[in-house]
Amino acid sequence: MSSSYASNCTRLISLTKQLSSYANQGNHEQALSLFRQMHSSFSLPLDAHVFSLALKSCAAAFRPVLGASVHAHTLKSNFLSNPFVGCALLDMYGKCVSVSHARKLFDEIPHRNAVVWNAMISNYTHCGKIREAVELYEAMDVMPNESSFNAIIKGLVGTEDGSYKAIEFYRKMIEFRFKPNLITLLALVSACSVIGAFRLIKEIHSYAFRNLIEPQLQFKSGLVEAYGRCGCIGYVKLVFESLIDRDVVAWSSLISAYALHGDAESALQTFQEMESAKVPPDDIAFLNVLKACSHAGLADEALVYFKRMHEVYGLRASKDHYSCLVDVLSRVGRFEEAYKLIQGMSEKPTAKTWGALLGACRNYGEVELAEIAANELWKIEPENPANYVLLGKIYMSVGRQEEAERLRTEMKERGVKVSPGSSWCLFKD
Repeated sequence: MSSSYASNCTRLISLTKQLSSYANQGNHEQALSLFRQMHSSFSLPLDAHVFSLALKSCAAAFRPVLGASVHAHTLKSNFLSNPFVGCALLDMYGKCVSVSHARKLFDEIPHRNAVVWNAMISNYTHCGKIREAVELYEAMDVMPNESSFNAIIKGLVGTEDGSYKAIEFYRKMIEFRFKPNLITLLALVSACSVIGAFRLIKEIHSYAFRNLIEPQLQFKSGLVEAYGRCGCIGYVKLVFESLIDRDVVAWSSLISAYALHGDAESALQTFQEMESAKVPPDDIAFLNVLKACSHAGLADEALVYFKRMHEVYGLRASKDHYSCLVDVLSRVGRFEEAYKLIQGMSEKPTAKTWGALLGACRNYGEVELAEIAANELWKIEPENPANYVLLGKIYMSVGRQEEAERLRTEMKERGVKVSPGSSWCLFKD
């Protein structure tokens, strides 16, 4: 072996380590600059690991043109069958071009292991194409692994009926004798929060404790939220008090638990304790405070917190913050303030905002503002029967039967139908 060849090998290994450091620490422009240098100056061929690192940085820095160029070089070097290169290519095309381009590449990869399948499944879940992700999982011609299930479970959470389907996939995961990890449990806790699955939350909590996952801060914050949604304030306090380092997510979850169950005093006290602990509140913390004020009818307090949010912490109010404030003002009959607040919004009011106003109008027989709110709601969601029904009840409550009948006729003409009511309950141990 010549000394120049050995020297080149040593330098190539050194630069590959540097490239890996740049890519893994998020210095992607530096990584890509180093890759260009390595590709143009070395007589030695670059290995698959170098190409996968370059593609990772292309995806993170949103460089599709450069990514396509790297793709061409991987084809010349016959690296497409390498699973790490294949995954990096799928990730790059999914993030920088389109999921359809990623799928086209996926179909062209000659040897696909579970990691490559998972990369394509993740592409689908990241862009909200859950049905396609599930179909791809079902078409796998290799044994799935933990990541296969994690990608789908995480993707299902937040979709319609997704919580139940996520739990179903969790049960399949157990049947395969795979051990759920932190990613699995975080997604499951979120799913259980939506449907109030108390027994499953306890099961997940116990599993996390036995497998030393329970101390993880993000997981415990999720448990606080989940137990709160189930009405188990005792469990909420127990988990929260076991936290050593309490971040804004943990504090917000506790405030949310109190707010959800109408304990505004405890919610506001917790917010003050968070400030005393020198943890700056974020927009979610303020939203939970406003919800607590709304449930308790604390309009003046809500206005104070809404103002502090911008003036003290420099946070911009979202549509949800406005909806909460409109709700609390309307609940106590301060309709003029609520309507002025809506008119002064920098963004277009949502159905939630107008719905808060319309709902409160019924309690006070405020017909004029109810008609304004209903008209705006019909523009946003013309097929929602609840808005017609609510305005009709307001008309009936003030003796205006003719208008109520006219509204029923209008509903029939527009083909708007009222769905039959239903209910469900969960039993706690």
